[in-house]
Amino acid sequence: MGFCFCLSSGGSTDGNQIYEIKDYGQENAVLHSEQHDHVHQGFGSVSSLAGGKGYNQDAAVLHLGYGTEGALCGVFDGHGEKGELVSKIVRNQLPSLLSGHMNNHSVTRDWKLIFETTFLLMDKRILKLKNTLDCSSSGTTAVLAVTHGNQVMVANLGDSRAVMIGTSENGEIKVVQLTTDLKPSVPSEAERIRKRNGRVLALESEPHIQRVWLPHENRPGLAMSRALGDFALKSYGVIATPQVSTHQITSRDQFLLLASDGVWDVLSNEEVAVVVMKSENEAGAANAVTEAAANAWRQKYPTVKVDDISVVCLFLNKRLHPQPRM
Repeated sequence: MGFCFCLSSGGSTDGNQIYEIKDYGQENAVLHSEQHDHVHQGFGSVSSLAGGKGYNQDAAVLHLGYGTEGALCGVFDGHGEKGELVSKIVRNQLPSLLSGHMNNHSVTRDWKLIFETTFLLMDKRILKLKNTLDCSSSGTTAVLAVTHGNQVMVANLGDSRAVMIGTSENGEIKVVQLTTDLKPSVPSEAERIRKRNGRVLALESEPHIQRVWLPHENRPGLAMSRALGDFALKSYGVIATPQVSTHQITSRDQFLLLASDGVWDVLSNEEVAVVVMKSENEAGAANAVTEAAANAWRQKYPTVKVDDISVVCLFLNKRLHPQPRM
């Protein structure tokens, strides 16, 4: 099975009896490589840094050689009382579930159907654990990207994000955001929730953050509109159906980067791109972004606890080291 390399772990080991540990174990950040003949796997790095709020509720994976001819990247940002367990359950099981559905659709490769079926099955698996793992108000985001030939397929729930970064024809850094931050502040997301009698409101202390509430109770206040878990809100418009998109990889695309909102809340897409371009090597790129985000948290919000921060960086083509012109 190749090797498993773990970086910057900071999570809890409680509750091991609740779920079966699959390929990736219990660490927060995992890089896994499988060797296949005649396959160029590229390079990448993964990092997860615990914030100041307790256990690290993030989980991340970079699986090189996934499906024999590509790579899989995933970031999962847990929330709620059991968030650190849910994110690891999903990180450990979702890739193998996806692989099974890919094999079942090996001819047609309807990626939207494959991802949607996989995510909904994952949600059902979490629900089956309800006697030992109450996820009524706990869950996780999920952003998952799979490379296949010269394509990258991305599925997303919640507010973790995927970006493609490369260079333009004139040598400037070019950033393409591959996902939408799926929050209650997105009009179409709020409309779906309200049609199902869920409430979308912000707290007086946080007027800039829209949250999802039960119809007649002031809970749980979920800050995203799609998630795995969070079953108390599944009857009120919060869904586990991912937003799916496919993108063509060009010779100017240099790397694919996925990260939790611990990065995006303090750094722009362009700022992240500059950090990666300036990193000394591929192995240290993800860690460079986590450190930059942690420093940005301390500078911008000195009285606020730093959020958990997780990054996966997959290099696609030879680095051209452009000069930032932003």
